[in-house]
Formats: sequence, C-alpha cells, structure tokens
Amino acid sequence: MAESYMHKLCRALLDAITDKDPAVQEQVCSALCALGEARPGQLLRACEEHLRRHDKLAPPYRAMVLRAMEKVLSNHASELDKDTASSVILLASSEMTRTKDLACDWQQAASGVLVAVGTRFINRVMEELLGKLQPGVLPHCSVVRTFASLAADNAFGMVPFLPSILSTLLPVLPQVKHDAVRAVYCYAFQRFSESALEYLANLDQAPDPTVRKDTFASDIFCAYDLLFPSWLQSREAKLRLAVVEALGPMSHLLPSERLEEQLPRLLPGVLALYRKHAEASHVSKSLGQILEAAVSVGSRTLEVQLDTLLAALHAQMCMPVESSSPLVLSNQKEVLRCFTVLAGCSPDRLLAFLLPKLDIGSERLRVGTLLTLRHIINSAAPQMEVKKPFILSAMRLPLLDSSSQVKRAVVQVISAMAHHGYLEQPGGEVMVEYIVQQCALPPAQEPEKPGLDGDDPAADSVRAISVRTLYLVSTTVDRMGDVLWPYLLTLLIPVRFTGALTPLCRSLLHLALKRQEAGADASLIQQDAKVNLPSPYAVTTRLLVVSSSPCLADGRAAAALRLLNVLHRDIHPLLGPRWGRTIPLLLEYLDEHTEDSLSQKDWEERLLTFLRDTLATVSDNTWIRQLSLEMCKQLPCYNGMPQEKNFLYQCIGTALGASREGVREHLRELLATARYQEEAEHEGLACCFGICAVSHLEDTLAQLEDFVRSDVFRKSVGILSIFKDRGEHEAAKVKSTLLLCYGHVAARAPRELLLAKVESDILRNMSQHYSTKVLGVKVETKDPALKLCLVQSLCMVCQAVCASTQPRSFPLPSKAELVAQMMEFIRSEPPDALQTPIRKKAMLTCTYLVPLEPALGEQARADMVQTCLHSVLALPPEPEGEGCSCQESLYLDTVRALEDLLTSLLQRSMTPQGLQVMVEHLSPWIKSPRGHERARALGLSACLLRYFLEYLHVSALVPFHNLGLLVGLFSPRCADLCPATRRDAVGCVHSLLYLQLGYEGFARDHQDDVVEQLLALKGSLEHPDPAALFHICHSVAQVITRRLPSDQLISLLLTLFEGLGDPDKNCSRAATVIINCLLKERGGLLLEKVPEIVSVLRSKLQEAHEECVLPAARHSAYLLASHHCAAVVSSLLGSPLPFDSHTCTLWQALAVEPGLTAQVLELLLEKMNRDVPFKESRSFLLGSTPDRVATLLPLAATCALFEVVSTPASAPAVRELYPRLFVVLLLRVGCTMGVQLPRNLQAKERRAAGAAAATRTLEPCSSAVDTLQAMLLRGGSEDVVQCMEAEGGWGLLRTSTGHEDGVARLASAMAKHAGPRLPLVVKALVSTQSSVYEAQRVTATAFLGELVRSNVVNDLMLLEPLLDSLAARQKDSCSSVRRLALRGLANLAFGSPDKVRAHGTQLLSAMISGLDDGDDPHSLVALEAMVGLAGLLDLVAPCDLRLVVLHVAIRTRPFFDSEKAEFRTASIRLFGHLNQACLGDCEEVFLEQVAGGLVPLLLHLQDPQAPVASACRFALRMCAHNLECEELEAAFEKHLQEGRGLHFGEFLNITCKHLMQHFPDLLSRLLSTSLFYFKSSWEGVRAAAPMFTGFLVLHAEPEPRPQVDVEPLLTALQLLLKDPAPLVRAKAAETLGRLVKLA
Repeated sequence: MAESYMHKLCRALLDAITDKDPAVQEQVCSALCALGEARPGQLLRACEEHLRRHDKLAPPYRAMVLRAMEKVLSNHASELDKDTASSVILLASSEMTRTKDLACDWQQAASGVLVAVGTRFINRVMEELLGKLQPGVLPHCSVVRTFASLAADNAFGMVPFLPSILSTLLPVLPQVKHDAVRAVYCYAFQRFSESALEYLANLDQAPDPTVRKDTFASDIFCAYDLLFPSWLQSREAKLRLAVVEALGPMSHLLPSERLEEQLPRLLPGVLALYRKHAEASHVSKSLGQILEAAVSVGSRTLEVQLDTLLAALHAQMCMPVESSSPLVLSNQKEVLRCFTVLAGCSPDRLLAFLLPKLDIGSERLRVGTLLTLRHIINSAAPQMEVKKPFILSAMRLPLLDSSSQVKRAVVQVISAMAHHGYLEQPGGEVMVEYIVQQCALPPAQEPEKPGLDGDDPAADSVRAISVRTLYLVSTTVDRMGDVLWPYLLTLLIPVRFTGALTPLCRSLLHLALKRQEAGADASLIQQDAKVNLPSPYAVTTRLLVVSSSPCLADGRAAAALRLLNVLHRDIHPLLGPRWGRTIPLLLEYLDEHTEDSLSQKDWEERLLTFLRDTLATVSDNTWIRQLSLEMCKQLPCYNGMPQEKNFLYQCIGTALGASREGVREHLRELLATARYQEEAEHEGLACCFGICAVSHLEDTLAQLEDFVRSDVFRKSVGILSIFKDRGEHEAAKVKSTLLLCYGHVAARAPRELLLAKVESDILRNMSQHYSTKVLGVKVETKDPALKLCLVQSLCMVCQAVCASTQPRSFPLPSKAELVAQMMEFIRSEPPDALQTPIRKKAMLTCTYLVPLEPALGEQARADMVQTCLHSVLALPPEPEGEGCSCQESLYLDTVRALEDLLTSLLQRSMTPQGLQVMVEHLSPWIKSPRGHERARALGLSACLLRYFLEYLHVSALVPFHNLGLLVGLFSPRCADLCPATRRDAVGCVHSLLYLQLGYEGFARDHQDDVVEQLLALKGSLEHPDPAALFHICHSVAQVITRRLPSDQLISLLLTLFEGLGDPDKNCSRAATVIINCLLKERGGLLLEKVPEIVSVLRSKLQEAHEECVLPAARHSAYLLASHHCAAVVSSLLGSPLPFDSHTCTLWQALAVEPGLTAQVLELLLEKMNRDVPFKESRSFLLGSTPDRVATLLPLAATCALFEVVSTPASAPAVRELYPRLFVVLLLRVGCTMGVQLPRNLQAKERRAAGAAAATRTLEPCSSAVDTLQAMLLRGGSEDVVQCMEAEGGWGLLRTSTGHEDGVARLASAMAKHAGPRLPLVVKALVSTQSSVYEAQRVTATAFLGELVRSNVVNDLMLLEPLLDSLAARQKDSCSSVRRLALRGLANLAFGSPDKVRAHGTQLLSAMISGLDDGDDPHSLVALEAMVGLAGLLDLVAPCDLRLVVLHVAIRTRPFFDSEKAEFRTASIRLFGHLNQACLGDCEEVFLEQVAGGLVPLLLHLQDPQAPVASACRFALRMCAHNLECEELEAAFEKHLQEGRGLHFGEFLNITCKHLMQHFPDLLSRLLSTSLFYFKSSWEGVRAAAPMFTGFLVLHAEPEPRPQVDVEPLLTALQLLLKDPAPLVRAKAAETLGRLVKLA
C-alpha cells in the first residue's frame, strides 16, 4: 500500500513536470526532491521508471527529472543500496548516450547523476563508463566529459584509472573530427592533468603514494603530440581555447627532455593565439603555466625565445582597454604573472627590453610599459635592487608626457619606487616634484578612460591619485622622511604648485611634527642645507596669502595656517607663544563655519588683524621691511588670481603701516608696477593706500601727487594720447585707480587730519583726474568705469567728512557743483535698466552732501527729488527667478540710498508744509496705474512719515491742516493689489494719526489704543482676498473716524470721492468702504450732505456692477423693510430665479437688525412649508418612473433663507429659531434628493454655467444643503460645520448614495458640538417620523439613530424616547427605514454601553428579527443586523446571549463565502465577537461551530479584499482563546496583530504544527473542509487550500494517519496541477511533495 501510494505521488509530480510555467516546473522539481529526501530509493526508482516508460519525453523535461535525481543523490548517496545505485547508473548512462547529438543540458544532467553516484560508487560508475570505452572505438562525447568531471570532483578516486583511460583514448584520438567533440577531449585532458598534479602534490594523503609523474608522462606527451600540432591549428576559436587551456597543466607532466625539445615550437604556437583571440586570458594563463614548467626544469630555450616572449607579452599589456570586464582584468593579471616569472630568470634582458619602450611617444606603449615596470618593482624587488639608477634614468621622458593615462601610470610607478628605496637615489627629487606637480592640476577633470590596471578605479583623476600618493608616501614610508624634508619646502613658493598647496602643506606638517618629536629644540629649517630653501619672509607671505581663500582647494587655508604655526620658530623666535594662541582661534573659526555661512570680508579682516598682531609682536623694523619687500616681490605671482592679489595688497598696506621708514619708496614702486589694465587690481591697490594712510597720511597723499608728476603717469595720460582710443582707455584705468586711492585714503585717514586736506588735497586732485584740459578747454571723460570710481570715491570722502564733525559746522564750497555733477550722472543712466551702482553711489553722495553748508535752494532741492524719484521709481519691475539675486540686491541698495536722501532733505524742513511738499513729489507715483511704481512710492512715503514722526518736535499747539488730504491719499491704498503697498498704506495712516496726536499736544511716547489697532491689522494684509481687505479697510476707517478732527472730515470725504475713479479698482472700492463707515459713524455732523451722498450711492448701484456701491443699497433696503417687512419679503420672493447680485444684496440687507431678521425668517419658514416640496410628472414613455420637479415657492424661500442667514448680523435671530430652522432645512434636504428643477430654470442654469456666472446653483438639494450649512454657521455651530467639512459630510448629503452617511455625520457633529440644542431638535424630528414622504422618514431615522451613538443623549434624558421611536420603525414599509432603525438600536453599544444590558432582550430580538428579515431581497437588513450584533454581544447579559448564540452562529456561517466582500467581512467579524463573548463559557455544540470555522478563517486570510482578511485576523485571535491551546493562542497573537505584515506561509506552518500537536483528531475534518476550497473562485484562497493541506500533513503525527482518506486528496491535488493559475499549480505541487508522510 505504501509503495503504491508513494508511486502515485511521484507519478503525479512527474506528470506535471511538463508544465509550461518555469516557476511551476521549479516547484515540481523541489517537490520531487522533497519526496527524495524522505524516500530517496523510491523516488529514484520512480524517476527511472518514468523516464523508461515515457521514452519520447522531450529532452528539457528529461533533464529536469535527471537534475532532481542528481540533487537527491548529492545528499543521499551514502544511503543508496547497491541495486538502486546500479539501476541509477545504468539509467544515467543510457540517458547520457542514447543520442549521438550534443544535447548539452540533457546529457550534462545525466552526467551529473553519474558524478553524484561516483562520490560513493566510483568503481561501479567507472565499470559502467569503462564498458562504453572500447579499444579502437571512439567513445561517446558525454562519457569523456563525465570522466573529466569525475577527475575534477574526485581526484583520489579517478587518478588510479587514468592510465587505462588514457591508454584507451589515445589510440582513437585521431578519429575525432568534430571540433565540439575535440573541445570536450581537450577539457578532459586538462582535468586529467590537473587531477594528476593535485594527486602528486598530496601524495601523503593519496591511496597509492607510489604514483609518480612518469606514470603519466608518456601518455600526456602522446596527447600533446596531437593537440598541439594538429588541433591547435583549427579554425574554431572555442577549440583553440580548449587546447591552450589543456596545454598549460599538461606541460608540467611532460618529460623534461620532451618539454625542452618542444619549447621552440610550443611557445611561438601559444603566442600566435594572441593574434586570433581578443579575450586572451586563457592564453595568458596557459603561457604562464608553460613558463613556470620551463623554469622549473632549467630550460635554456627560454633565452632564445625571450625577445619574442617579451614582445608578445608587452603587446598584451599595451592593448587598448575599452571595458573593465573580468576577462580583460584576468588577462592583465596573467600577463603580469608571466613577467614575474621572466624577471626571476632574466632580469637584465627584461629591463633592456622594457626601459627603451619608455622613450616611445605612444600613449598605449608607455602606459603598458609603466604598469609592467610597477609590477616588476613590487614583485621582483631583489632582482631589481642593483638596477635602480637605470630605472630612474629611464623615467625622464615619461615625466614629460601630457597624457592623463600616462600621468596616472607614472604616479603609480613612483609610488612603488618610494616603497622600495628608489627615490633615495640621485634624481629621486625629480620624481617627488612630479608628484607635487600633478597635485597642482585643476580638481575638475574630463571623464577618464578605464585604466589598464584593474587595481585602481578608472574614475580616479590624476590629481586625486597624486594627492593620495604624496600623503601616503609622507606618512607611511619612514625612509622617505629625509628625501621629502626639507625638499618639499622649496615647492611652496613657485606659482605653478599653487593647486598642490593643500596636500603639500599637510605632508610638510606631518614631516615637521615628526622631526620635532625627534629633536625637540632643533630648528626645522637649516639654512646651510644643500637645497635652496625659501626665506622665512617668503614662507610667511605665501602661506598667509593662500589662507585668504578658506573655501578653495579642500581646506587649503587650514592646512597653510597649521604649517605656519609649526614653523613659527623658523619664522621668528618671538612668535611661538603668540601664534600658539591666535592661530588655533582662526582654525576654530574655520571649523565653525561652512562655505555658505563664512564671510570672506570678515575672514580677511581676521587675517589682517593676525598680521598686525604678528608685526607688533616682532616689532623689528628690519624684519618688517624685509617682509614688505618679499610681499611686493610676490605680487606678480598672483596675476590672474584677483582675490589673493587684492588681499596681498592689503597685507602690504598693513606692513607699510607698521613700518617706520621707506614707506614712500614702497608706495612709489607699487604705483609704478601696478597692472592698471586689470580692473580687479584697482580695489586692491586702493585698499593698500587706504590702510597705509592710517599711519602715514602725509606720505600717502604726497606720493599720489608725486606719481601724477612722474613719467609713468605722463606717458599714460599725455595730451596726444587723449585723441587715441587706446591711450584714452589706458589713461582711464590709471585715473580710476587714483580716484579709488583717494577715496580709501579719506575713508581710513585719521579724522582729526582729514578735514584740513579734503578740499585742497583730495577733492581738487580727484576733479583733475576725472576731467582733462585740452587746449584750455575742460573735457570730461565718458568712460563708465572712471565715472563709477569717481562717484564711489566721492561717496567715501563725503561720508568721512560727515563722520568727522557736525555737518552744519563744516562749509564745503564745492557742494553745489558736486550735487549738480551727481544729478547729471543720475540723468545719464538708462531709464529702463539698473545696470551699475552709479545711481546708488550718487544718491548716497548727495545724502552726505545735503547736511553740509551752504544749504541748497528750493529749486535745487525740487530738481534733486524729482530726478532721483524718476531714476528709481520708473524702473521696470524687478525680474524674478534664478540668477536675479545680484540685480535684486543692487535694486534694494539703490532704494535704501533714495530713502536716506529723502529723509536727509526732510530733516532740513521738519514742518507740515515740508512734509506736504515731499508727499506732493510722491503723489503722482502713488496714483500711478503701474503697481510696482505705487508700491515703491508708498514704501518711500512710509519711510518719510516714520522719520517725521520719530523726530517730530512741536513747540506750540498748531493745527495739522493737511491731515485730511494726506489720510485721503493713503487710506484707500490699504486694498491695493500689492501686499507691500497695503502694509505701507496702513503704516502711513498710523504715522499720520500719531502726528495729529503730537500736534494736539500729546507726548512723543504716548500710546493710543485706537491708533495701535492699525498695527494689529498689518498681519491680515498678506491675504489677497478682496473681502478680507475691505473688512480691514473698514477697520482702518473706524480708527480714522475716531481720531480725525471734525474740521478735517469734509476734506477727507472730498479726497475719498476723488478716489472712486482710481485706476486700481480695489482702491476705488476701499474708498467706498471708508466713505460708508464715515457716513455711519459721523453722519450726524453732515446732515445737510446725507441726501446727496445716499443719492450718489444708489445711482452707482444702477450704473455699475462693482460692489463699492452696495453699502448704500443695503441701507435703503433696511429702511424700507423696517416699515414694510412682509411686503418686501413677498416682493423679493417674486424676483426671477436665480436671484441676481442686487437681489441677493437686498436680502442680506434685511438681516441688519435682529428684530427685523426674526420677522424675515418666520415669513420664509412659513413659505417653505406652505407648498409641497415637489410635484411628480410622468414622461411620455409608458411605465417609466415619474420625475420629481421642485415647486418654485419653497425653492425661492430656500434661496432667500440662505442669503439672510449668510449675513453675520442675522446670528441672534437664527439662534432664537435654531430648532425649527434646523429641522425644516434637514427635512428639506431629504425630500429634495433627486428632485429636478423646472425646465425653464434648467435652461437658465445651463446658461449661467456656460457664462461662468458667480451665482449659486439652483439645484434643489444643493441649495438646501448650502442653506443648512449657512444656518449652522450663523447659529453658533461653527464647530459642527467644520467637523462636517473635515469629514466630507456636506458632499455626502448632496448625493443619493452618500445621503445616509452624510446625515449620520451631521448627527454626530451635532451631538458632539451642539448638545444643548438637541432636545428641541429631537422633539421636532420625532414628530416627523410619520411623514408621508419616505425620504423624510429615512432622513429622520438616520439622524435619530446616529444620536444614540453619542452619550450626550443619555445626559439629556433623550435615550428612552429615541429607542422607542426607533423600535417603532422596525415595522416600517421601507426597508431602508428598518435597516436604519436597526443601526440606531445597535448604536447603543457605542453611546451608552452601560444601558445595553437593561435593553438586552429588546435589542437581541430586534437583531435576530433583522437576520431573519425576508422582505429585503438584497439582505441589507441582515447585513446591518450582523454589524449591530458584533457591537452588542460583549455587552448583553450572558443569560440573554446563551439563548441566541447558536442560532446566530448558524445563520452567520453561510455568509463566510458570500460573493460580496462586505457580507464576508461582517459575518466573519461577528463570528469573532461570538467567540469573544463566549470566552470560557462555551457549550460543546458551539465549539463544534468554532472548529468548523477554522479552515475558512485561515484560508480567507488570503482573501483579495483587505477588510475580509483583517476580519479573519480578529476572528482567529478570538477563536484561539476558546480552543484552550496556549501555543496556538500565542502564535495567533504574534502573527495576526492588525497593521503587522503577515508571512502567510510561515504562519500557516506554525498553525498547522500546533493544531496537529494538540488536536490530532481534527486532521480528517480539517482536510475534508480544505478540499471544499480547492474549487474556490478566488485564486489566493485556492492556492492557500493546498498549502494548508500540505502543512497539516507535514506536522501530522503517525497515529491519526489511518483516518485520512488520501485518494480524494490526491485526486483533488492532481486536478489543481491543471489549474489555470500558475501559483495554484505550484502550491499543489509543493503539497504533493509533503504527502509522502502519509505513505
């Protein structure tokens, strides 16, 4: 029986091996292997039988079966009996040789079976194979391949058979004609030779230690004699490679004399293959083995072949490399291995061949030669020891090569030389310099080609490799210390090594520290050394200057400063303690800042402070003079590096400032040698003169004048040269520099000395440099750079003068001329672009000139203001986007300069009239139609008013007579389109009102609460919402009305009326808002003007559509409705639908006063209830469903109600009528669901939608929802509205499918946020539950049912009425009402769980009735009952539950496999709650239901619907408690937690394990239940069912097995093997593999 069953299993799987899906095939093979693990013998026999019975099975499937057999044999060969082994050997031998074609996969699988059996039965395998090896007959190719595999896998077992194998194979070798077969024989000879060599190398472990090399020598030579002369000449590339791979190990077994004899032919023959094969790694490997064999026997033939060998190997190293494939890299390693062998036997000839190749200019040859040389230096160090000078000498030409590939190779060679002592030889310094030179290459390199040496990443640049090499050589090669120090110091100063300073400084730092450790007090730099070392001044200058760029070159500044600190003793003996404190602070500053946060200016100032501190510490004029000379000497080194050169100029100025003699000579030299054609150098030279002037003002000014009289200056600016373009340009460069020098001298000169020299020595000379007299005529240059330098320098001079004294105490005779010149400069700037800082500098100059005497005239002041305003305010808007930051910065600086100038002018006339004059200049720009001009003008106005207020001084109480005009100009701008303009407008009004308080006599620090309200409004001005802006304007107007004097009211109103025609509509509307506020608050003062104002506003309502005139219409409507409320309401309701904007405005006006609003609401509610909500009209189609069409009066009343309650003032009335409004509107929503508009209104609605009108939709349900929402907002239930919005409740209310959920969410929100309103609302709603309209009953029931879910109804004593009302609805004719009533009753478990037990019988009865509801064709009432029961079970009394639990379980079980996911979810979750409620109190009959539900619950974990799977998790956790199995319970708790990922296979395995351990009697029942799901319609469940079966069988104990009927199980699994889903077939195959336990 067992044998038969095992046979069936194997047959089922073997029949499935032909599945088309690869994953299924793999699973079938795995299942076969699983059977083989349990019953290897039976599996092997079944496979054998299958292959013999299915003789025509396709080779791929035969190969799969054989591979399964091979895998089983590899693990269980030791368990095989001889008979089985014999039959398997015969089968595999037959399969391997049944066709003469080379069917590789099939035959290799059979060969693998033989090799696996051979691990134990080598003799039997060999007996079978040798039987197929007949003398004189060419054996099957697979037999030979199997011999080779056995030799590779079992050398000790195979080598004793080799002589007989070779003796039989060798005679028939000439008969092999097919190249593929020849390749197999070559592979065999390769493996034979390798196994023989392995055997000989391990004779101490071999079974026969008497075996010698001679045993195989003659046979191997015979094979060689055919392979090399004949087969190697084949045209087939694969055969040639197979031959050459075999020749390598065969050469070691050849007799010595034969090898010596064959080498003259063998080596050229192998080398010739290089020309035939692109991927030559196998050739190189074989060649290396042949060379090793030749060297081992002391062959002399190598000497003769050496040149040919070297040339061929060198050519391989120089091959162009296009990829870094493993074969290419392997070939290079094998070639280098050959060179190592040759270097050991012929080093002289090897170098004689390689070194001349370095002189050849080809990049490939040089790179290949260098890589070979590096390898030889590392691998053949003893042989190369005496060759070091020759190798160093040969490196001269490669050092000059510009190729990056050659450079990288040279650096690698030098690194190898450093480790082996080459650089200690004469000429080694050249190699060190080369490394440093490569470190100086630019960091950014083009992408490199892949390197020839696989050890180095191809992406590494030459610089990166050089930097690493220099540092490693400096730090890890001890013998290099004396070579690198102090030689590396000589490389600090040359400019060409600037890029290498970072690694150079780091290496020098390491070497210096090491030398300090060796000799604590010794000087690091010995000036009498052989090398020409740089002076301490040169080192100091160089390191200090390169430190000025802290963000360049990967930390160059920090490295330079650290090196400078180490060398302090050699710089000057006194600097050690001082630098020990200051340099660490500089380094700490660098560490604390990133490239973005570090300020270049601040860093340079710190370095200059460090230099001044150093000079003060040294305090030696000779040392300082030498340092200054060295700094001047290094200036040309930084041409092309403007930042470093400018900093060096500052250092020179600092050094000259500390010097006591020779200052003028140095300055003269600087002026004479400066490169004036480079604009970047002008600022540096000027800074140098400015810093020097701090200590030597007289010498500095004198030298500037002397230079003008010198030949150098005359040559540049001679009279004749002014007529030549080039000469004029060069002269302008010189003059620009001199102008900047004067500006910096004035800025830094001592204040007590400056004033005496401004007019005579500075301004006079600056004027002469800017203009030139030609034939007595003053000619001004038009060079823009010279103009900018003049303006910048004048600004610096005037600023210095203002800072030196009280401005009004210092007369400047040339003031008017300077101002006029600045204005001319500003006018000459392009009006449509801001390209240079000339405007900014010119206005700053005027700002510093204005306070000086003599004062400017009125016309000059006006011209100055108008010119500057036009030059800045008329500019186009600033561009936005990337790349505009510089332009934006220039613009902001220019605006700040204009602000400073205007405040400076205002300071001269701090009166209301002076303020009015400044505002009059700005007024055209404030009213400009262009927004950017208004924004700029308001910003300037706000700045002026703040300044005026800050410095206001009132000596007597005088009226601020122009307050109304100014407030009227600025206040409408609070609604400007630009946020900045709005903020500035509020700021202007704020300042004006405080100015009024100041003129009224209030103290300057007085804080007015009313005026301060304006500041609180500024934050709201950012939002562009017009409504919000007008609200803010109203607030601003209220502040104005409370603080504006009565005599200013008329002028303010007239100004605002003029603002109604403002080009900015927002500002026009803002003016209307302010006018209305003034009329409301202070209209009593303008009694005679009221009719005129009202008349104007009413006419605006008819003429224009802007909302700026609406306040007047609202006022009129209010007056009219105060007397005739009913008539106004009736008249407005007769207005055409939809209401236009004017009608809506009038409706809103009726809500101004609470008493009036209450009357309007009562009238509208009466109109809504007077008529039916809809009428039914049947279309012309017979039997069609009648359409519901809304009636007009309730629809119009609903729309009107929305407009009224949308008005904020209606809140008190809405609160008063809250319950009635809420109920009427809620039921209106319910009864208009699906109701259509009348046809005439539908057409209007479509036209309005097409015209994109702003009016609300007329759709009946949506309008009712909107009105209900507005009513709640106005009734103080904002939280209800927000809660509904957050949950999407308003949208649900509008749709038929979501209406019930929307009503439920509304009820929940009301219970949560409007509890006190509920008693009256519930009372009104309960009375409507008998409504004739089914929709209203549904809405009311849904609302009342959801209220039960909240505990607030219990607190309000509403619970009992609600339950009674819902219970009465169970007999309703509408199934939706019955369903909602059940939901409401079940909600008691959530709202008042403590009340459930008291109403348990009633609730359970209602739910059971719902489960049995037969009038609902879709079972939705039953679904609601299951959901409700799930919540109630845990709360009802056990005695009540015990009566219904079995009935519920039985009624629920059919829904487990329902096609609808919601039914599956609800029923499974209810089953879980039943288990939870019955915990510890289960009757036996219910436990049967639990056991019966386990299988569907486990399998539905793979349900395609996630809620179903989640419900299964919960139900299984609950079932585990009642099964009383701790292990199972722990497993369910661990794996089935919500939100945790589930590895289903692992979980199912563990579950089945525990089930079989604790409930073995359930095996048959579980298996039979799972069989039902083999036909499930869901693929996941269908795949889980066989998985469950397999795991049950896997963990079943031996005893219960007889109770299992395996036949149906086996039949079902066989059917699943034909399932259309590959996953199902794979799981079926996996399960079949496990059924072996039932055998």
